[in-house]
Amino acid sequence: MTALRLDRERARYWVERWDRQQEHYMPDREARFDVIGEVLTELIERPDPLIVDLGVGPGTLADRLLARLPGATVVGVDADPLLLALADSGYGSARFRTVFADLRAPGWFAALGLERAPDAFVSTTALHWMNRSPLRALIETCAQALAPGGVFVDGDHLYEGPDGPRLDGLGRALTARRAERVGTATAEDWSAWWAAVGAAPELAELVRLRDGGFEHTVTDRPAVGDYTAFLRAAGFAEAGTVWQYGDDRVVVGIR
Repeated sequence: MTALRLDRERARYWVERWDRQQEHYMPDREARFDVIGEVLTELIERPDPLIVDLGVGPGTLADRLLARLPGATVVGVDADPLLLALADSGYGSARFRTVFADLRAPGWFAALGLERAPDAFVSTTALHWMNRSPLRALIETCAQALAPGGVFVDGDHLYEGPDGPRLDGLGRALTARRAERVGTATAEDWSAWWAAVGAAPELAELVRLRDGGFEHTVTDRPAVGDYTAFLRAAGFAEAGTVWQYGDDRVVVGIR
């Protein structure tokens, strides 16, 4: 799919507005980005890492990592043509490119066209749209593709599931209280952002391309324990949570 190019300044306007609406749900979102950057800085030895951003969206995490790791290259993959166009138009460069592919479909990794094994797979607020079976397959693909010593890092809303309903309720409550304290609870939310996008003339063709596309229904949501179990079963030597506030976590697998 060929992504339409937007004015760079206008694309960044929509991405910055996206950042604010994401903070409605994740008041410590920037802290999460910092943790992901710290993990890569600590664990990846080579100065020119190749990083794959799973569910890259409009490029927010990729932008932070490129600033944090000046020798890095990031390849972002997503199945949303509108968000990919925002990423390409706002942040596209010699160090950052995107690929249109569905992470739930076989062949998504081959579609990336990488010249060497990646040093890291990262993701933020994307993989929770996957059911347990495709998530397991995704993690297995990542494990097979990684360079020796590579890492898998995922920041997302992750829950204990049936084994911890009170803990999950507590996590949601802590996040909500934090949002009230720092003032992000009144930020534009997901529905309002997409409504504004739908009314923007410069995004009309992208809205049309997106219509009827990516299916967001989840019927078998993985718990945080599934993530760590899938990572270990796929061959990661270690896997666990390295950061958490409320229901917001960063999970790491070390190959």
